[in-house]
Amino acid sequence: MATETNKFQAIISHCKEYGFIFPSSEIYDGLAAVYDYGQMGSELKKNIRDYWWKSMTQMHENIVGIDAAIFMHPTTWKASGHVDNFNDPMIDNKDSKKRYRVDHLIEGYADQLKANGDEAGAATLISKMEALQAQDDLAGLKALIEEYKIACAISGTVNWTDVRQFNLMFATEFGSTASSDDADNKVYLRPETAQGIFVNFLNVQKTGRMKVPFGIAQIGKAFRNEIVARQFIFRMREFEQMEMQFFVRPGTEGEWYEYWKEARMKWHLSLGISPDRYRFHDHVKLAHYAKAACDIEYDFPIGFKEVEGIHSRGDFDLSQHQLYSKKKMNYFDTEINQNYVPYVIETSIGLDRTVMMVLSEAYEEQDLSTAEKQDSRVVLKFPAKLAPIKLAVLPLTKKDGLPEIARQIMDNCKPHFRCFYEEKDTIGKRYRRMDALGTPFCVTIDHQTKEDNTVTIRYRDSMQQERISIDSILTLVNKEIF
Repeated sequence: MATETNKFQAIISHCKEYGFIFPSSEIYDGLAAVYDYGQMGSELKKNIRDYWWKSMTQMHENIVGIDAAIFMHPTTWKASGHVDNFNDPMIDNKDSKKRYRVDHLIEGYADQLKANGDEAGAATLISKMEALQAQDDLAGLKALIEEYKIACAISGTVNWTDVRQFNLMFATEFGSTASSDDADNKVYLRPETAQGIFVNFLNVQKTGRMKVPFGIAQIGKAFRNEIVARQFIFRMREFEQMEMQFFVRPGTEGEWYEYWKEARMKWHLSLGISPDRYRFHDHVKLAHYAKAACDIEYDFPIGFKEVEGIHSRGDFDLSQHQLYSKKKMNYFDTEINQNYVPYVIETSIGLDRTVMMVLSEAYEEQDLSTAEKQDSRVVLKFPAKLAPIKLAVLPLTKKDGLPEIARQIMDNCKPHFRCFYEEKDTIGKRYRRMDALGTPFCVTIDHQTKEDNTVTIRYRDSMQQERISIDSILTLVNKEIF
């Protein structure tokens, strides 16, 4: 049975075995911190993506969506501060030549302290680190590592270089005449999706006749050259973000910040996850332009980690693009008869991290043994609305007309939700396979079906079964997934 210490590895193995997530380019020994979503994982990811998109755009009359390009004019990233300031403090061990992100190195040592029962010591260490980060004190961070004698996991030594900043953006060349000597051809793979929203602020506002307050949402790929990417899909070099920038009248940003903190936590709880699995973490170090910032953290098997950030960004982004582009980013507010650059409240959630969160919450190893026999199962208790497969249709045998009835049920249901048909193996083995894929409902077609037009429906979480009419299958499943 999985414990918190090995549950993470069990989830990774389960994801590969059942077609959720594979190491990218695995036949060539993979590519570090890059993953491919398999047939089940891509469905799960799509369902989460669609659920977020619906909650943001369909359920809010004043929020619309866009899909901006990955490539943007390079001045975009100068204006946003990414060219000069998008860095992570890194440190190298001189003996192993291994590079570490400083906060990861210190957090890893803090985890060791906690594992040894020194909760207070771990808390003190993290507090010291956060205070130094808030001051951008790189020398102080190295001194902290030396003070606690934090060693390299490979060499076991504390022979460290100075702490240095490394820019995380991927640069590439643009155009058929690109040359490494031609700085004008240098472009970046976007490190976040937010800037595509900001540079389209006026386009959306004018064409959509949007009135402040209003929001622009986007889901898309982002790329960061993480020196130390780790922890499965939690931190990758290619990932997907779901972001919404909410434009507000200056002076109202405080109330809107609190509104979106509460609204986003409600969304998380709508996934059926217990409130005690979440917490808010206020940022100790704020960006110079930020009014407030916090993270929604989830208690993963690897501890509490950030899933979503809510930030009060002031007018920094639009003002910077106004400065660099020489294009006015003003909004005329007819209610107060004033021109102003709107302030922004940002909600930014990692789609891949949300997939990992949903998997972590859903994964269970259950001992079903009785006095008569040993038994167990692995089950993914996904919310029905997120499950990759909603309904499995299982004829008891391959003959006597049962597959034909099962195919009629499939044809009736598959236009409405994802279904799966299987007639191989015993019904017990098929149930277990569907449990491992997180399928909430299975219907079995047997010989009684031919007599009274009923089937046996099995519920994943309780494993209870009941007879229902074929005509009620569609209604029952739809009720649970919408």
